[in-house]
Amino acid sequence: MSVQGKASVRKPRKKMGIDRKRSLEAYIFLIPWLIGICVFFAYPIFTSIRLSFSKITSFKGLITEWVGLTNYEYIFFYDINFVPTFLQVVLDTLLNTPLCIVFSLVIAILINRKMVGRGFFRTAFFIPVLLGSGYIMKQLLGMGADGTTITTGIMVPRLIADLLGVSITEVVQGFLDRITVVLWKSGVQIVLFLAGLQGISGSLYEAARVDGATEWEMFWKITLPMITPIILMNIVYTIVAFFTDGTNPMVDYIYKMNFTNQMYESAAAMSWIYFIFALVLCGAAILLMRRHVYDSGSKN
Repeated sequence: MSVQGKASVRKPRKKMGIDRKRSLEAYIFLIPWLIGICVFFAYPIFTSIRLSFSKITSFKGLITEWVGLTNYEYIFFYDINFVPTFLQVVLDTLLNTPLCIVFSLVIAILINRKMVGRGFFRTAFFIPVLLGSGYIMKQLLGMGADGTTITTGIMVPRLIADLLGVSITEVVQGFLDRITVVLWKSGVQIVLFLAGLQGISGSLYEAARVDGATEWEMFWKITLPMITPIILMNIVYTIVAFFTDGTNPMVDYIYKMNFTNQMYESAAAMSWIYFIFALVLCGAAILLMRRHVYDSGSKN
Protein backbone atom coordinates (compact mmCIF):
# COMPACT_ATOMS: atom_id res chain seq x y z
CA MET A 1 0.00 0.00 0.00
CA SER A 2 1.34 3.45 -0.94
CA VAL A 3 1.98 6.24 1.51
CA GLN A 4 -0.95 8.13 0.08
CA GLY A 5 -3.19 5.12 0.62
CA LYS A 6 -2.06 4.81 4.21
CA ALA A 7 -2.79 8.46 4.84
CA SER A 8 -6.30 8.11 3.43
CA VAL A 9 -7.15 5.42 5.99
CA ARG A 10 -8.73 7.12 8.99
CA LYS A 11 -9.01 5.59 12.38
CA PRO A 12 -12.58 5.26 13.67
CA ARG A 13 -13.48 8.01 16.10
CA LYS A 14 -13.92 6.74 19.63
CA LYS A 15 -17.46 7.15 20.95
CA MET A 16 -17.99 8.97 24.20
CA GLY A 17 -19.05 6.64 27.01
CA ILE A 18 -22.10 7.20 29.20
CA ASP A 19 -19.93 8.14 32.20
CA ARG A 20 -18.12 10.85 30.24
CA LYS A 21 -21.42 12.14 28.86
CA ARG A 22 -22.85 12.43 32.35
CA SER A 23 -19.73 14.18 33.60
CA LEU A 24 -19.87 16.61 30.69
CA GLU A 25 -23.54 17.35 31.39
CA ALA A 26 -22.75 17.95 35.06
CA TYR A 27 -19.98 20.41 34.18
CA ILE A 28 -22.26 22.25 31.77
CA PHE A 29 -24.88 22.71 34.49
CA LEU A 30 -22.19 23.77 36.97
CA ILE A 31 -20.64 26.44 34.76
CA PRO A 32 -23.23 29.19 35.52
CA TRP A 33 -22.99 28.45 39.25
CA LEU A 34 -19.18 28.56 39.17
CA ILE A 35 -19.25 31.86 37.28
CA GLY A 36 -21.69 33.29 39.84
CA ILE A 37 -19.47 32.13 42.71
CA CYS A 38 -16.38 33.73 41.18
CA VAL A 39 -18.11 37.03 40.34
CA PHE A 40 -20.36 37.58 43.34
CA PHE A 41 -19.12 35.44 46.23
CA ALA A 42 -15.37 34.92 45.92
CA TYR A 43 -14.39 38.27 47.44
CA PRO A 44 -16.97 38.18 50.31
CA ILE A 45 -15.87 34.63 51.18
CA PHE A 46 -12.21 35.66 51.22
CA THR A 47 -13.07 38.72 53.37
CA SER A 48 -15.06 36.56 55.81
CA ILE A 49 -12.17 34.10 56.21
CA ARG A 50 -9.72 36.96 56.73
CA LEU A 51 -12.06 38.60 59.23
CA SER A 52 -12.34 35.43 61.33
CA PHE A 53 -8.55 35.52 61.91
CA SER A 54 -8.27 39.29 62.35
CA LYS A 55 -9.37 42.28 64.35
CA ILE A 56 -10.86 45.36 62.71
CA THR A 57 -8.75 48.43 63.45
CA SER A 58 -10.52 50.80 61.08
CA PHE A 59 -13.89 50.41 59.39
CA LYS A 60 -12.85 52.84 56.67
CA GLY A 61 -11.37 50.58 54.05
CA LEU A 62 -11.85 47.61 56.41
CA ILE A 63 -8.32 47.67 57.78
CA THR A 64 -7.61 44.61 59.92
CA GLU A 65 -4.89 43.30 62.19
CA TRP A 66 -3.97 39.60 62.22
CA VAL A 67 -4.80 37.95 65.59
CA GLY A 68 -4.67 34.26 64.64
CA LEU A 69 -7.08 31.99 66.51
CA THR A 70 -8.13 34.58 69.09
CA ASN A 71 -11.68 34.87 67.72
CA TYR A 72 -12.10 31.09 67.74
CA GLU A 73 -10.77 30.85 71.29
CA TYR A 74 -13.27 33.51 72.36
CA ILE A 75 -16.36 31.77 70.99
CA PHE A 76 -15.35 28.37 72.44
CA PHE A 77 -14.03 29.42 75.87
CA TYR A 78 -15.63 32.77 76.68
CA ASP A 79 -18.93 32.89 74.82
CA ILE A 80 -21.44 31.05 77.01
CA ASN A 81 -24.12 30.79 74.30
CA PHE A 82 -22.30 29.50 71.23
CA VAL A 83 -21.50 25.91 72.23
CA PRO A 84 -24.93 25.08 73.81
CA THR A 85 -26.78 26.62 70.86
CA PHE A 86 -24.54 24.85 68.35
CA LEU A 87 -24.96 21.46 70.05
CA GLN A 88 -28.73 21.91 70.24
CA VAL A 89 -28.95 22.66 66.52
CA VAL A 90 -26.76 19.66 65.68
CA LEU A 91 -28.89 17.37 67.86
CA ASP A 92 -32.13 18.64 66.34
CA THR A 93 -30.75 18.17 62.83
CA LEU A 94 -29.55 14.62 63.52
CA LEU A 95 -32.97 13.72 64.95
CA ASN A 96 -35.14 15.52 62.40
CA THR A 97 -33.28 14.41 59.26
CA PRO A 98 -34.05 10.65 59.45
CA LEU A 99 -37.61 11.39 60.58
CA CYS A 100 -38.15 13.65 57.56
CA ILE A 101 -36.65 11.09 55.17
CA VAL A 102 -38.75 8.19 56.47
CA PHE A 103 -41.95 10.25 56.67
CA SER A 104 -41.56 11.76 53.20
CA LEU A 105 -40.78 8.36 51.66
CA VAL A 106 -43.87 6.76 53.23
CA ILE A 107 -46.11 9.63 52.13
CA ALA A 108 -44.63 9.60 48.61
CA ILE A 109 -45.30 5.85 48.27
CA LEU A 110 -48.89 6.30 49.47
CA ILE A 111 -49.81 9.22 47.20
CA ASN A 112 -48.04 7.58 44.24
CA ARG A 113 -50.67 4.86 44.22
CA LYS A 114 -53.89 5.13 42.24
CA MET A 115 -56.37 6.67 44.64
CA VAL A 116 -59.23 9.13 44.72
CA GLY A 117 -58.01 12.70 45.31
CA ARG A 118 -54.36 11.90 44.62
CA GLY A 119 -53.75 15.34 43.12
CA PHE A 120 -55.29 17.04 46.15
CA PHE A 121 -53.06 15.17 48.59
CA ARG A 122 -49.95 15.91 46.53
CA THR A 123 -50.81 19.61 46.63
CA ALA A 124 -51.68 19.54 50.33
CA PHE A 125 -48.31 18.11 51.35
CA PHE A 126 -46.46 20.72 49.29
CA ILE A 127 -48.44 23.75 50.54
CA PRO A 128 -46.29 24.16 53.72
CA VAL A 129 -43.25 24.68 51.47
CA LEU A 130 -44.99 27.57 49.70
CA LEU A 131 -46.36 29.11 52.88
CA GLY A 132 -43.19 28.64 54.91
CA SER A 133 -40.96 30.32 52.35
CA GLY A 134 -42.17 33.83 53.16
CA TYR A 135 -40.50 36.06 55.73
CA ILE A 136 -43.75 36.93 57.55
CA MET A 137 -44.76 33.27 57.86
CA LYS A 138 -41.33 32.40 59.26
CA GLN A 139 -41.70 35.13 61.86
CA LEU A 140 -45.16 33.89 62.83
CA LEU A 141 -43.95 30.30 63.13
CA GLY A 142 -40.62 30.76 64.84
CA MET A 143 -40.53 34.07 66.66
CA GLY A 144 -42.55 35.54 69.48
CA ALA A 145 -43.38 39.19 70.08
CA ASP A 146 -40.27 39.68 72.21
CA GLY A 147 -37.95 38.03 69.66
CA THR A 148 -37.59 34.73 71.55
CA THR A 149 -38.15 31.39 69.88
CA ILE A 150 -41.50 29.78 70.59
CA THR A 151 -42.82 26.31 69.94
CA THR A 152 -44.09 25.44 66.48
CA GLY A 153 -45.92 22.31 67.55
CA ILE A 154 -49.38 21.45 68.83
CA MET A 155 -49.82 22.68 72.38
CA VAL A 156 -50.76 20.14 75.06
CA PRO A 157 -54.11 21.17 76.61
CA ARG A 158 -53.84 22.60 80.11
CA LEU A 159 -56.14 19.92 81.59
CA ILE A 160 -54.03 17.07 80.17
CA ALA A 161 -50.83 18.84 81.22
CA ASP A 162 -52.07 19.07 84.81
CA LEU A 163 -52.87 15.36 84.82
CA LEU A 164 -49.55 14.29 83.31
CA GLY A 165 -47.29 16.49 85.39
CA VAL A 166 -44.48 18.78 84.35
CA SER A 167 -41.86 16.21 83.34
CA ILE A 168 -44.17 14.03 81.23
CA THR A 169 -45.78 17.10 79.67
CA GLU A 170 -42.38 18.36 78.54
CA VAL A 171 -41.66 15.01 76.86
CA VAL A 172 -45.05 14.94 75.13
CA GLN A 173 -44.73 18.58 74.06
CA GLY A 174 -41.25 17.96 72.67
CA PHE A 175 -42.58 15.01 70.66
CA LEU A 176 -45.45 17.08 69.26
CA ASP A 177 -43.06 19.91 68.36
CA ARG A 178 -40.76 17.53 66.50
CA ILE A 179 -43.66 15.91 64.62
CA THR A 180 -44.88 19.36 63.56
CA VAL A 181 -41.41 20.30 62.27
CA VAL A 182 -41.22 17.05 60.31
CA LEU A 183 -44.65 17.64 58.76
CA TRP A 184 -43.77 21.21 57.87
CA LYS A 185 -40.32 20.50 56.41
CA SER A 186 -41.02 17.41 54.27
CA GLY A 187 -42.71 18.95 51.23
CA VAL A 188 -39.70 19.12 48.90
CA GLN A 189 -38.53 15.66 49.91
CA ILE A 190 -41.96 14.21 49.10
CA VAL A 191 -41.87 15.77 45.63
CA LEU A 192 -38.37 14.41 44.98
CA PHE A 193 -39.35 10.93 46.13
CA LEU A 194 -42.44 11.06 43.89
CA ALA A 195 -40.23 11.88 40.91
CA GLY A 196 -37.95 8.97 41.80
CA LEU A 197 -40.83 6.52 42.23
CA GLN A 198 -42.40 7.51 38.91
CA GLY A 199 -39.06 6.91 37.20
CA ILE A 200 -39.06 3.22 38.16
CA SER A 201 -40.17 1.03 35.27
CA GLY A 202 -43.49 -0.72 35.86
CA SER A 203 -42.20 -3.83 34.09
CA LEU A 204 -39.97 -4.56 37.11
CA TYR A 205 -43.01 -4.79 39.38
CA GLU A 206 -44.95 -6.84 36.82
CA ALA A 207 -42.11 -9.35 36.56
CA ALA A 208 -41.85 -9.54 40.34
CA ARG A 209 -45.61 -10.18 40.69
CA VAL A 210 -45.38 -12.96 38.12
CA ASP A 211 -42.65 -14.55 40.26
CA GLY A 212 -44.96 -14.32 43.30
CA ALA A 213 -43.26 -11.43 45.12
CA THR A 214 -45.25 -9.62 47.81
CA GLU A 215 -45.56 -5.83 48.16
CA TRP A 216 -43.13 -5.94 51.07
CA GLU A 217 -40.55 -7.90 49.03
CA MET A 218 -40.94 -5.56 46.05
CA PHE A 219 -40.31 -2.57 48.31
CA TRP A 220 -37.03 -3.97 49.65
CA LYS A 221 -35.82 -5.53 46.37
CA ILE A 222 -37.00 -2.97 43.79
CA THR A 223 -38.30 0.32 45.20
CA LEU A 224 -35.70 1.00 47.87
CA PRO A 225 -32.59 0.13 45.80
CA MET A 226 -33.86 2.12 42.80
CA ILE A 227 -34.48 5.32 44.77
CA THR A 228 -31.24 5.29 46.77
CA PRO A 229 -29.90 8.25 44.69
CA ILE A 230 -33.01 10.25 45.70
CA ILE A 231 -32.54 9.18 49.33
CA LEU A 232 -28.96 10.48 49.30
CA MET A 233 -30.03 13.73 47.65
CA ASN A 234 -32.83 14.18 50.20
CA ILE A 235 -30.47 13.53 53.11
CA VAL A 236 -28.06 16.22 51.92
CA TYR A 237 -30.92 18.61 51.14
CA THR A 238 -32.54 18.07 54.55
CA ILE A 239 -29.28 18.61 56.43
CA VAL A 240 -28.64 21.86 54.55
CA ALA A 241 -32.27 22.96 54.96
CA PHE A 242 -32.22 22.51 58.74
CA PHE A 243 -28.82 24.17 59.13
CA THR A 244 -29.89 27.21 57.08
CA ASP A 245 -33.51 27.50 58.23
CA GLY A 246 -34.70 31.00 59.08
CA THR A 247 -35.92 29.88 62.52
CA ASN A 248 -32.62 28.14 63.32
CA PRO A 249 -31.36 29.55 66.68
CA MET A 250 -27.73 29.26 65.56
CA VAL A 251 -28.34 31.35 62.45
CA ASP A 252 -30.27 33.85 64.56
CA TYR A 253 -27.46 34.03 67.12
CA ILE A 254 -24.80 34.66 64.44
CA TYR A 255 -27.03 37.36 62.94
CA LYS A 256 -27.36 39.08 66.33
CA MET A 257 -23.63 38.85 67.01
CA ASN A 258 -22.90 40.47 63.67
CA PHE A 259 -25.59 43.15 63.27
CA THR A 260 -26.78 43.81 66.83
CA ASN A 261 -23.64 43.35 68.93
CA GLN A 262 -21.37 44.40 66.03
CA MET A 263 -18.84 41.68 66.89
CA TYR A 264 -18.02 41.04 63.25
CA GLU A 265 -14.86 39.02 63.84
CA SER A 266 -16.51 36.57 66.25
CA ALA A 267 -19.57 36.26 64.00
CA ALA A 268 -17.31 35.40 61.04
CA ALA A 269 -15.55 32.71 63.10
CA MET A 270 -18.90 31.26 64.19
CA SER A 271 -20.11 31.21 60.60
CA TRP A 272 -17.10 29.25 59.38
CA ILE A 273 -17.27 26.71 62.19
CA TYR A 274 -20.95 26.26 61.46
CA PHE A 275 -20.36 25.97 57.71
CA ILE A 276 -17.46 23.51 58.03
CA PHE A 277 -19.44 21.25 60.37
CA ALA A 278 -22.42 21.21 57.97
CA LEU A 279 -20.04 20.42 55.10
CA VAL A 280 -18.42 17.57 57.06
CA LEU A 281 -21.83 16.18 57.99
CA CYS A 282 -22.97 16.19 54.34
CA GLY A 283 -19.66 14.59 53.31
CA ALA A 284 -20.08 11.86 55.92
CA ALA A 285 -23.60 11.13 54.64
CA ILE A 286 -22.29 10.85 51.07
CA LEU A 287 -19.44 8.55 52.10
CA LEU A 288 -21.75 6.28 54.11
CA MET A 289 -24.36 6.07 51.34
CA ARG A 290 -21.97 5.88 48.37
CA ARG A 291 -21.66 2.09 48.33
CA HIS A 292 -25.42 1.62 48.61
CA VAL A 293 -26.48 4.07 45.88
CA TYR A 294 -27.82 2.42 42.73
CA ASP A 295 -26.18 3.61 39.51
CA SER A 296 -27.99 2.71 36.31
CA GLY A 297 -24.83 3.38 34.31
CA SER A 298 -22.53 1.08 36.27
CA LYS A 299 -21.20 -2.10 34.72
CA ASN A 300 -21.94 -4.22 37.79
